[in-house]
Amino acid sequence: MPFVEGTAEDRAFMKIALEEAQQGYDEGGLPIGSVLIEEGQVVARGHNRQVQEGDPIAHGEMDCLRRAGRRPHYRGTTIYTTLSPCMMCTGTILQFGIPRVVIGERENFEGNADFLAERGVAVVLLDDPDCKALMGRFIAEQPALWNKDIAEEG
Repeated sequence: MPFVEGTAEDRAFMKIALEEAQQGYDEGGLPIGSVLIEEGQVVARGHNRQVQEGDPIAHGEMDCLRRAGRRPHYRGTTIYTTLSPCMMCTGTILQFGIPRVVIGERENFEGNADFLAERGVAVVLLDDPDCKALMGRFIAEQPALWNKDIAEEG
């Protein structure tokens, strides 16, 4: 599935999402960060808090969207995520009508980038080495926690 080309602005906003991922890692959780952008401005940012809050749906994208609060619509927004979104987050992106998703990487977790693109979402895959490195480090250090997160035995 072809993806849209990323821009310098996309890489800059991904750095903010990566800061969130690093914060999650530093807190002992999963290093997945997200940021919601509208008209070049940060609306909200968040990171995976499943471990920290004992909340199975506190994924990075979900945390970011919660922090954005209630909105009349998501037209004109872009959500950035350091890792390709799972099906729950993908469903939320589609439900809210977020038209553009920028993904840091999907090497460590394939996620649902193709599913989003097939449904008309503009998907950018940055293949960011820093996103890959942080998640790869986490998986190597905490394979059981990662396997639990993705519902595989570990």
